[in-house]
Amino acid sequence: MRQPRLLIPAGPTHEPIDAVRFLGNRSSGRLGVALADEAARRGWSVTLLLGPTPLRPSENGIELVKYRSCADLEARLGEQLHQHEILVMAAAVSDYRPVAGQADPFGKRRRDADRMTIEFERTPDLLAGCSARRKPGQMLVGFALEPRSRMLESAREKLERKGIDLIVANPLETMESETIDATLLATGEDEPIATTGCGIDKPAFAAWLLDRIEEAREANARKGGARRDAATA
Repeated sequence: MRQPRLLIPAGPTHEPIDAVRFLGNRSSGRLGVALADEAARRGWSVTLLLGPTPLRPSENGIELVKYRSCADLEARLGEQLHQHEILVMAAAVSDYRPVAGQADPFGKRRRDADRMTIEFERTPDLLAGCSARRKPGQMLVGFALEPRSRMLESAREKLERKGIDLIVANPLETMESETIDATLLATGEDEPIATTGCGIDKPAFAAWLLDRIEEAREANARKGGARRDAATA
């Protein structure tokens, strides 16, 4: 099996309120960058869609494409998705953004009132959108950052709702941390298929996750071959 082409969106989104202020989150992008570097070391073709973070990959040969907002990332995914066999959605996309007309991206709101009210709207589910237009054989991997008390339940629900192949469940304290404590769930499997155990650093986790992705691709290839053999028998 030839080395795959990998697309990794990583980092936060910033939804502008004005030219100075934005709605964002604390995602560092560290995990997505670690995944890009590890994949490049394995000889994979890697495109890293990187949000507003100062981090950069260290390996050569990684195509780096920047984005800032959810709308920016949605456009980049539309351009890039069908050029890759694997999507690992490590980006932390804001769930809400200011309603059109509420933001002033080229000006600055004055501090001239005791209170300020801004109406927000939900952002589109980018991973579910990718799933809806995926090409045959394409693998989609997502993440579920949740409180430990409902982590696996929420991850299973997201896996099914978004129509993806694998999802990494990890607890809230993973955000901004240098380590991760992850559990991997797969479509069609009642129980988790793998776990990292107590926190490992994100470069080590990147290697662990890419190993699991390779195993899943090989298993899918064997199933596809078996179906072709049965059809021609």
